[in-house]
Amino acid sequence: MTALVKGRQTPKRAGEQRNDPVAANSKIYAGALVVLNATGYAEPATTATGLTARGVAQRSCTNTNGNGAERIESEAGCWRFINDGTINRTHIGKPAWIVDDQTVAADDGGSTRSVAGDIIDVDSNGVWVNIK
Repeated sequence: MTALVKGRQTPKRAGEQRNDPVAANSKIYAGALVVLNATGYAEPATTATGLTARGVAQRSCTNTNGNGAERIESEAGCWRFINDGTINRTHIGKPAWIVDDQTVAADDGGSTRSVAGDIIDVDSNGVWVNIK
């Protein structure tokens, strides 16, 4: 590789926008919490360890073929999810743990859950989680 010797158009993507290959046989609904599995493919969030939260799906996507046959757009940022009933205002600033693709909890479920992001706020409608 060499350094530039003339100007170029450098592609840009907003820091919150993600575009990932989808895991085989996965269905991700618009508005779902999207994660990367242990092999780096996107799927809907579930109770499992080793997942990396990516953001909220911007459209629905069904991949009935092999890994990466489809791609999903997701967006990081601060999103409201359903409270499983364990999160209150004392948890602000602490991690939210994934229960499923729309629900978060205050704890790791006995080492069975992955982190969704940081709890930013809690209100009567749910839990605001910042996904980085």
